[in-house]
Amino acid sequence: MSRETLIDLFYLFSATTFVLALKGLGSPKRARYGNMVAAFGMLVAVVATFFKYVDGHPLHHVWLILLAMLIGVLVAVPVARFVKMTAMPQLVAIFNGVGGGAACLVSITEFVHIKASHPATYVTLEVLLGVLIGTVSFSGSAIAFAKLQELVTGRPITYPAQQFINAIIGAGALVLIVVILVTGSEVLLWILLLLAFVLGIAFVLPIGGADVPVLISLLNAFTGLAVAASGFTLGSNLLIVAGTLVGASGILLTRLMSKAMGRSLSNVLFSAFGSVITASGDTTRDDGRTVRSGSPEDAGVMLNYASRVVIIPGYGLAVAQAQHVVRELAEELESKGIEVFFAIHPVAGRMPGHMNVLLAEANVPYEQLIEMDEANAELSTADVALVVGANDTVNPAAVDDKTSPIYGMPIIHADLAENVLFLKRSMRPGFAGIENELLYNPKTTLIFGDAKDTLTKILATVKTG
Repeated sequence: MSRETLIDLFYLFSATTFVLALKGLGSPKRARYGNMVAAFGMLVAVVATFFKYVDGHPLHHVWLILLAMLIGVLVAVPVARFVKMTAMPQLVAIFNGVGGGAACLVSITEFVHIKASHPATYVTLEVLLGVLIGTVSFSGSAIAFAKLQELVTGRPITYPAQQFINAIIGAGALVLIVVILVTGSEVLLWILLLLAFVLGIAFVLPIGGADVPVLISLLNAFTGLAVAASGFTLGSNLLIVAGTLVGASGILLTRLMSKAMGRSLSNVLFSAFGSVITASGDTTRDDGRTVRSGSPEDAGVMLNYASRVVIIPGYGLAVAQAQHVVRELAEELESKGIEVFFAIHPVAGRMPGHMNVLLAEANVPYEQLIEMDEANAELSTADVALVVGANDTVNPAAVDDKTSPIYGMPIIHADLAENVLFLKRSMRPGFAGIENELLYNPKTTLIFGDAKDTLTKILATVKTG
């Protein structure tokens, strides 16, 4: 068996592990193993590449490659190891941007390398698409990171004729690609790079902070497509497979997230959703309805008298780092013979699976994590719905108010429970900027305060009850 055949077999093995990893990532229970399988497959691919011959010669600049890998490890491992779960979307955004930037650099290097040999038009097109898509992903991911990290405002940043200007920039980039295909101009390549960089920034600025996770998923798909383009350019079947898998799964995830919010992808990307706040933050409505507030002790007493409790977590739970306390509360209730389960909205937190991973990290059993549709079917049998840090994902306006900006968004129907305990830091609205009708429901008792502190007090009451 020749060296090239053996390396191709290793690549085939790696590609297979990537497919198996995606299958594993479909369930929180198997996600950790899926990641490990993918990491092992990538390790095999990287090691095999060091033994690959290029144009009949061994790999050049091996020590420089090893040095670059070492620098990457020294940066990536501490960052990934110590990042908080609440900051995981930012980490995904910045790592995704690095991937897009790498694909762009590969394409630029290849363009400079092959232009003198007058390659076929389709080869040059692959390179130029790698530059365009990779750069848009890089600059767009950088702005997404800045929004999530609150380095810039999470509100949509808009200006007159913004979409028209973006369209002009995009059209200009496509025209440049055509001209470069005809002329082979390296100067125009750098102009294309600049336009793509600006397009990535302009594309992301009008997207609100809570929609950024959908955007990150889309940019992740862009990075995958850029990597696939690099694979065609370099003649690497493994890069083509890996990039296509990332691109396809990113597009599918983007679609699923949009569906979970009851909105089209175009609405997410172009509507500047979240730029208008219509909630007053008052505890009394114009129609006379008012918020009924209570204490953690009141909540503890109510939970002690319940027979079935559903806990509905949201991003506020993640921010307060209250996952361990909520797990202790669930265990204490179960020790008293009270049935407990968690209702998980598909976009609870800031990325799909975010809440599942957060609660699994606190050792909440996977069997207690119930997805939205199944949970909604059980909520009418619950004595208490304990809402912790969720907001728009439990807002009945999504069902009842056709004028609401979130109308049509699938929600967890906490209002079906006999009683609702709503833990909230303040009357500040959620990302949609509208009043949460659930707060004014006669069933609801609102408990103000930090989620972790409030849950700790509730737990103490439950233990002594």
